[in-house]
Parts: sequence; C-alpha cells; structure tokens
Amino acid sequence: MKKLSILFAFLLCFSFSQPTVSALSVSAQYACVLDAQTGRVIFEKNARERHSMASTTKIMTALVALENSGLDDLVTVSKNAAGTEGTSLYLKAGDKVTLRDLLYGLMLQSGNDAAIAIAEHVAGSVDEFAALMTARAKTIGAKNTSFKNPNGLDEDGHYTTAYDLALITREALKNETFAEIVATKSKTIRDGTQTITNHNKMLNMYQGCVGVKTGFTKKTGRCLVSSAKRDGKQVVAVTLNAPDDWNDHTNMLNFAFENTVCFPLIAAGMTVNSVTVKNGTSQSLELTAERDFYLSESPDTKFKNARLTCKLPDSITAPVTKGEVIGAVEIYYQDTLLDTINLIAAADVGFKEAEKDDLFLKYFKKLLLSGCVKVKFGV
Repeated sequence: MKKLSILFAFLLCFSFSQPTVSALSVSAQYACVLDAQTGRVIFEKNARERHSMASTTKIMTALVALENSGLDDLVTVSKNAAGTEGTSLYLKAGDKVTLRDLLYGLMLQSGNDAAIAIAEHVAGSVDEFAALMTARAKTIGAKNTSFKNPNGLDEDGHYTTAYDLALITREALKNETFAEIVATKSKTIRDGTQTITNHNKMLNMYQGCVGVKTGFTKKTGRCLVSSAKRDGKQVVAVTLNAPDDWNDHTNMLNFAFENTVCFPLIAAGMTVNSVTVKNGTSQSLELTAERDFYLSESPDTKFKNARLTCKLPDSITAPVTKGEVIGAVEIYYQDTLLDTINLIAAADVGFKEAEKDDLFLKYFKKLLLSGCVKVKFGV
C-alpha cells in the first residue's frame, strides 16, 4: 500500500463569515469547553489545575464498566456496596441486579452504592477498579487525573482537571451505550419495580443537550459536565466548583456553538484520487468518497489543521465494478486520526485481454535492452 498526502489548497480560499466572539465570564473556579470531534479547546479557565470532581467521577466508572463487562451480567450486591453513604439506588446486600440497570442507576440517580457494586463486579475490589480507571484516563491523555474510588466521594489522591474531565467525557461519548444512558431523562429498571429520573437539568433546559453528569460534595462544590449537539457540531463543557453551574453551562455551550463552524471537507461522490488499472478497457480509474465528512473547527482556522492521507494499492486488475471499495482516505486533525472513509470505484472497468503480438514485442524489446539478443544489419 502507498500513502499519498492530499492538500486541498483550494478549500482554504473559501470565504466564511466569522461569528462575533464575546467575552465569557463564569462562576466556576475551573472550566473547560472542548469540540467533541477534534478535541480543540474552545474556552478554558484554570482548566489544567487539579481539583476533586465529586460524582462526575462516574463518567469514567461507566466507561470502564462498559469496556470490561457485559450489560446482561448479573451483579450480586455486597454489604460493602449496600452500606455506601450519599446518593443511593437503595440497594440491599444480596440483591441481584443487571449491570445495565446499575449503570442507569449510576448515571441518572447518581447511586454511590451502584458505583461500588459495579467496581467490585468488574475488578474484584474498589482499589483494583480505581486503578483501572486511572490507567484508562492516561490512555485518553488525562495525565493530571487520579481515581481512588468509583463514586467521587472526597478522598486524598482523588482528583482531575477540567481539561482532563472534558477529554474523558469526549472519549466516553464515543461509546454508543454510554451516550444512550446519559441522554435518558427517566428509566424504569429492576423488572419494572423502580423508576429513576436524571439529575441533569440541562437535558430539559438546553436545546440539543445530550447529557452528561452532575456532582456535588461540600468540599468539592458543585460540578457539572454537559454536552450538546447543534447543526452537526458537538461540544463538551465542564465546570468544577461552580456556584451557578446551570447558567455557566448555558453560556459556555452558546459561546462554543457561536465560535464553531462545520466545514464540508469531503462530499460523497467527490473524486479524491485515481488508480492505475491493468488489463482493463480503461488504464486509469477515478476513486470517489463513499460518504460525507464535515470538520468542526474555528472559523478563522478553517482547514489549516486538517490533513488527508490516501491509502491505495499501486495498481488494480480489471474487471472492476462501480462502487467497489479500492482504498481509503484517512482524515487527520493535527496528528489525531478522526475518521477513515472508503474510496470506491467511480465506474465499471471491463477486462481487456492483452494482444499476443503486443506481448511478443514487449518481451523482445526487453531482451534487446538487456543485451541478450543482438541484431545484425547489412547484406
């Protein structure tokens, strides 16, 4: 396979209107807003400073559980889990609950008991599960994060940053089951015996909100993580120790959408590259993109951070059917791979058998050039 870097210089010449950027003030001591697609920081305030995060911890709890266990697993609740302080799903020792129901109880009702039951089921103990959480955070790039428990109760060594928590949430939202859970406003669980309601008021307050999690302890203060989608754009907002968090998030999300534009980088059917065809009725074949791709970016940055790399064979052999996948184009934002789109044949190419005379002449020419055959002219 060969890699061909493609620069769509003409795209940079497009003119886009830039939205008005206004000053943003928030009550939060720590805050961060990320573009969910690219990870671009849109707004930050003390975003790289460490602070405890209360029940927003459970975002990572859910992600680790989803990645390491099955939704239909039957979890037996221990005495340790049942006796957990704080917000509760009202579990009792010996209860058998599916992991699915525990995850809904964790993310909607913020059950601390559910968090402990999940941790013990997945890793055998709270300490082992917390170690998994911290390790997973590092793989995401959350290097200033350390977990000591799965529920967010205050504990020495349990901390994150607004930026790290935004990164963690961005990663978690890629998991379809996680995204479905946190977007749910209410849910009946445990064989219809218990109905729970999501504590995240942003789901009702903000148009396009898709989650994610609230949190509070007296020591930590009010914490909130939210995400919203509008016009093909998605952003993630985080506040830690924010007295006026609902208004903070409304203003932060509005600011983010006002300062983000979706650019059409690739359109379905657009010719991206071509490939040589052997034994075909045509010697070359155009390759088109199988689907669209829109890049979410700052209006003034446009495509400067985007890079497209084609992965194609040196050649292909006929026959070729229109729509057949021939290669792919990788879309990078800076050095991060965002997506891979198939490149497909733009047309049919039939098989054409090479003429025998042509083959003989090509072979004879090769022999002449190699010196294996000498031709003598004259009488």
